[in-house]
Amino acid sequence: MKTVERKPRARSKSVNGKTERQGTWVFMNDVNLYVPGWVVDIDSFRRWTDDKDYPDRGCIWWLRGEVWADMSKEQIFSHLAVKQEFFRVLGNLAKTECPGMLIPDGLLLSNFAADISGNPDATFISAPTLDSDRVRLIEGANRGFVEVQGTPDMVLEVVSDSSVKKDLELLIEDYWKAQIPEYWVVDAREESTRFDIWKLGPRGYRKAPVRGRWIASSVFAKSFRLDVQEDRFKRKNYTLEVR
Repeated sequence: MKTVERKPRARSKSVNGKTERQGTWVFMNDVNLYVPGWVVDIDSFRRWTDDKDYPDRGCIWWLRGEVWADMSKEQIFSHLAVKQEFFRVLGNLAKTECPGMLIPDGLLLSNFAADISGNPDATFISAPTLDSDRVRLIEGANRGFVEVQGTPDMVLEVVSDSSVKKDLELLIEDYWKAQIPEYWVVDAREESTRFDIWKLGPRGYRKAPVRGRWIASSVFAKSFRLDVQEDRFKRKNYTLEVR
């Protein structure tokens, strides 16, 4: 994950008779990313996501007063396949035993108290939370709902080489500031896959204990175990077990 830094040499330009600060061009992962000069806080960042020139590729966040962008492609066996398994299992639970909404990646999640806005790999909002004032569903510039503001019950991040600092350092603090009850993290980059559930505490997140490879979730009132098998080509296959 790379920070898009403001350049001191950025100049101003005249647009329709008004002076507007020029933005910053950043080239990363074979993509030219332009951050407009008017993106200076979480509100302007959110407006940018509705702009016609907003990038249609990459994972872009507002974090701690800066724009963070990861324009790399997601790997199949250490990222996409992991997300798909969690979508499958948690999506089914959200329709049956744990009523609510499981939203896959693509959602814009904004929390003003934590000063964050970005795209988690998955977000779960329980039915009681949906009916409360903990979250608001926000319509996009055209039509349909594209953003959740507030505090969902759970977020998932799957770690990639370019997101280590964001997922394992920054968001552990920022999701806690947003008071999200559970933060799930999966790191499947190495031979040994890690799956952790971080639970909200009074002074920070605490890692849920692992008992016989099972981890208990208070949000779903169930325990989970991520089983990983390899095929004959050494490619990982994931099964998220529930009890």
